[in-house]
Amino acid sequence: MEKDFDKWNELKKKINFCKQKFYIKQREIWSVKMWKNVWFEEDWKWKDFERPVLVLKKIWIMYLCIAMTTQWKNNDFYYKLWDIEKDSFVILSQAKLFDFKRFHYKIRTLDQNEFIKVQKKLKTLWF
Repeated sequence: MEKDFDKWNELKKKINFCKQKFYIKQREIWSVKMWKNVWFEEDWKWKDFERPVLVLKKIWIMYLCIAMTTQWKNNDFYYKLWDIEKDSFVILSQAKLFDFKRFHYKIRTLDQNEFIKVQKKLKTLWF
């Protein structure tokens, strides 16, 4: 897929001057603006460079999130979310910090028990 740098740069200009403030909380699933990444990194799949992410934690004015997908791969880094109607997986190896300006809209909030399971799985893989 050919990268459309001009379209992304125009969107970045709009994002940079965004004055809208969101109240983003842990456990929430949001659509965020992402650009085309390299190699095995997850990138945008929806229209307008958007991808769903699960918010893990707020760190100052940034948010630690995990990219989500509907495509499962047979390895330890894909964890199925049972709280969601259609097949949804978090990609545990794809944690990334995002500025609040990249957040577009809230999709839903993950069940507390499901979120605890994600946290436990992360701890076993990362530490």
